[in-house]
Amino acid sequence: MKKITIAIDGFSSTGKSTLAKQLAQKLQYVYVDSGAMYRAVALYTLQHKLIQDKVLDTAALINQLPLIKVTFQYNESLKASEIYLNGVNVDTEIRTMEVSNTVSTVAAVPEVRQQLVALQQQMGADKGIVMDGRDIGTVVFPDAELKLFMTASADTRAQRRYDELIGGGTAVTFEAVLENITSRDHIDSTREDSPLFKADDAIEIDNSNLSLEQQFEQVLALVNSKL
Repeated sequence: MKKITIAIDGFSSTGKSTLAKQLAQKLQYVYVDSGAMYRAVALYTLQHKLIQDKVLDTAALINQLPLIKVTFQYNESLKASEIYLNGVNVDTEIRTMEVSNTVSTVAAVPEVRQQLVALQQQMGADKGIVMDGRDIGTVVFPDAELKLFMTASADTRAQRRYDELIGGGTAVTFEAVLENITSRDHIDSTREDSPLFKADDAIEIDNSNLSLEQQFEQVLALVNSKL
């Protein structure tokens, strides 16, 4: 059976990664969470104090980009790939609110995007890949056979993220999560380099009122139509 490239874009907390993992497992494709790659770079800026009071030292980050190595390693016990920053597993550390509040600023730096996009394109050279992010169907894989654009109301997305954080033991308010969601939406949609927008040939899916099962079945039908 032929292999295709599946590009999933959309706003934060629309369940892109969950859907992408489901598809990759079902199709036995490679799954790449491009957002985790930007989060890893954001974590690096925090670790090295390149961002203070939400102000990024862009020049210093650009100078240090050759020192930042982002890779994925498959964890057999978890049956999933985990992200490593300079050889250290940071799969948990990149999910904090501090990183969430930093990642859109870091991702807006053109040099960061250029380095990670090149790496993402290298990962998908042989097709058989599901990748989610903000510019996968528009920049990384403009020729992807299937492009999806995920959306949901800001309140719905904030509630999902809030429940996830609280469930993981993070003390946070719903208002803080909603503010983070709306702030990231604005930064992602208005940045000069590769802003978030729906590709002309992408299929939009509003999952505000869809269960995970309903969403998966709907998308799997789209995948089968391409195969």
